[in-house]
Amino acid sequence: MTSTQTMAAPAAALPVEITLAEAGKTLVDLKLALELQAGPVVVVDASQLRVFDSSAVAVLLELRRLLRADGKTLQVTHWPRRLEDLMGLYGVGELLAP
Repeated sequence: MTSTQTMAAPAAALPVEITLAEAGKTLVDLKLALELQAGPVVVVDASQLRVFDSSAVAVLLELRRLLRADGKTLQVTHWPRRLEDLMGLYGVGELLAP
């Protein structure tokens, strides 16, 4: 490993499904996973997310709020196109921009 490389915790992953029924548990699970990531930017991988409703947007917004309170930034990778569209529909695309 060179001096410019650092060891980072792996990205937390969104589950396959986030609807109202899973939102609370998903938020708790993600908060725990994100606590393992040190540094100012924490990463969530959305590549597995297939089934979702507006609850997925709410979970991501709450994670963003919690992280900002700790002086950190949320970075979501591998956005599903439909999730990007849903964020735009609710007018929060700038808050969670991919």
